[in-house]
Amino acid sequence: MIIGLHLWRSRPTHWNTRCFPFWLPMHDTLHLRRCRTLYLEPRQQTSFDLRALVSGGTGMTLRSVWTALAPHLPAPVELNESQVLLLGRLDPERWEPRPAGEDDSDLRYLLAHGLVQAQGADRDALAEREAQLRQVPWWGPAAMLHWQGRWQGQDSVKALESAGLHTAAGLRAHLGPPPPALAPHAGEPRHLPRQPEEAFDRSLRERSTCRNFDTAQPLPLAELSRLLQRTLAETGRQVVEEDAVFLKKNVPSAGGLHPTEAYLLVQHVEGLQAGLYHYDPASHGVSALPSDARSMAELAALFTAGQHWFADAPVLIVLAPRFARTYWKYRHHPKAYRAVILDVGHISQLLLTCATEQGLGAFVTAAINEQDIEQVLGMDPMQLSPLAVCGVGWRAQQMSTSEFDPGGQVWTPVLTAEPPSG
Repeated sequence: MIIGLHLWRSRPTHWNTRCFPFWLPMHDTLHLRRCRTLYLEPRQQTSFDLRALVSGGTGMTLRSVWTALAPHLPAPVELNESQVLLLGRLDPERWEPRPAGEDDSDLRYLLAHGLVQAQGADRDALAEREAQLRQVPWWGPAAMLHWQGRWQGQDSVKALESAGLHTAAGLRAHLGPPPPALAPHAGEPRHLPRQPEEAFDRSLRERSTCRNFDTAQPLPLAELSRLLQRTLAETGRQVVEEDAVFLKKNVPSAGGLHPTEAYLLVQHVEGLQAGLYHYDPASHGVSALPSDARSMAELAALFTAGQHWFADAPVLIVLAPRFARTYWKYRHHPKAYRAVILDVGHISQLLLTCATEQGLGAFVTAAINEQDIEQVLGMDPMQLSPLAVCGVGWRAQQMSTSEFDPGGQVWTPVLTAEPPSG
């Protein structure tokens, strides 16, 4: 169970969570404010107790603790009951005098761990982080979902293989049968007349998530340019005022706001040096970004959480929304984060469709190391953060990694248990 406080109002660094000035006098005129987005979760902690074992028990003791979760904190913070009650008495928006009768040690603890700020005090890293978070009108539950759901340093392939869950047969063996592929319905459906197949229909059927890229054949710059132009480039604009511009693109976007930025990890493109780039939809151009000492191959594997079949793509395209752009209109809105996710989905779908039409292989994956991508590209995760990574390139001549192609549109049908890759 998670309890949210004040839900409706409601680049990573190494934070020192105890840098609050403890000499700050705890006088009654001290004005305080609680962090805006805060959730409390009761947890059970298990520990070994030798005395309990000797006395005939199991040797295990349970301890109930409160844990504070907030998207500006690097880790959960353990609280006692009096600290929980104190947080409940503090306002998240207004600076108010410290509550009368509260224990100084509880207040100092909350100040030191970034859950409470004191008006006029120098901002430490946590207070600065919370202030930055207030600038983007997140809906509290979405902020926590986004913050807690980001990976760092994960190798999803090793994890699946070690659990025996990397094939459809393995999934079935370990998890039992999935829910039916077709939802049950009442009555006999009325069959609609099937229409004659056209060239576009054949192209749609040829779409299959590519897990086998040709690492020897570079992608022509013209093909990459055509793909980016079709999926991400500006096709028109409406200028309300000089500071209120709305773009038109070939994909829908909630409120016509188009918050999603595209970053390219280029490995093998003719006429474009390997490296990291940011794509500009207005000029239809790319700007080179600084990188670290790691190779593009190392970064591609890191970005895609160890999915080597995706990391082989000549180009990876990181789709990262600027949340403030959408939340400018949909402030603290419970549907805003969903709209941002849909925005990324629209782009990835068009990208895969256009890549197929161009005779290219493509993929989209959400199994990515968001925190690592943020650090490499210099992103603030609550302002700008990757939600998916796409990739594109020529297909290999032979299939070495299984692909989900039951209709045999791409590969000659083989008798194998293929993983469900979309």
